[in-house]
Amino acid sequence: MKNWTALYINVMDCLQEKLSPFLIYHHWKHTEHVLKIAEYIARQEHIIEENIVLIKTAALFHDAGFINDNNEGHEEEGVLLAEKKLPNFGYTKKEIEIIVGMIRATEIPQKPKTKLECILADADLEYLGTDNFVHLGNKLYLELKHYNSNLSLEEWNEMQINFLQSHFYHTDYCLQNRANGKEKNMKELIQKQKSLEKF
Repeated sequence: MKNWTALYINVMDCLQEKLSPFLIYHHWKHTEHVLKIAEYIARQEHIIEENIVLIKTAALFHDAGFINDNNEGHEEEGVLLAEKKLPNFGYTKKEIEIIVGMIRATEIPQKPKTKLECILADADLEYLGTDNFVHLGNKLYLELKHYNSNLSLEEWNEMQINFLQSHFYHTDYCLQNRANGKEKNMKELIQKQKSLEKF
């Protein structure tokens, strides 16, 4: 019998205690948001309850690898943590394999292969098509400056534009409700970049 509540408390406590203070984007609140939006998208996509628990579990671990202060390859660190913890909370080997697939599907560039993987991949980047795009983008920029102090705002904007141009959503929900917002955010960013280049 899976004990989701005990697992949620265990992992969230771990994230709150161990994540570095400089992780202002990959903060525990990001995990909480992705978990909630993943569940919401899953319900819009008519996913059965037992699979929703697996999606929420993968969301819980998708950035947990950051507790080892590891930016590159944090998804694999999250996989290792999930494989270690989940048997103690009643998850079967098959369920853990499905969860691992979802965690790996959040790696950039995203290449989800199953419906559940598509849902978590979209939940992780759902913000690209929302009004929170600029606010969260700024947080991510400041976090990335910790790894590369020379990263300029112009370079960051260029990175974001390239990313938005190459990214696409996978679920019907995000295609219908976030794709237009993402397009709008990209156009505004291109405009902003052009005005910065004039100076």
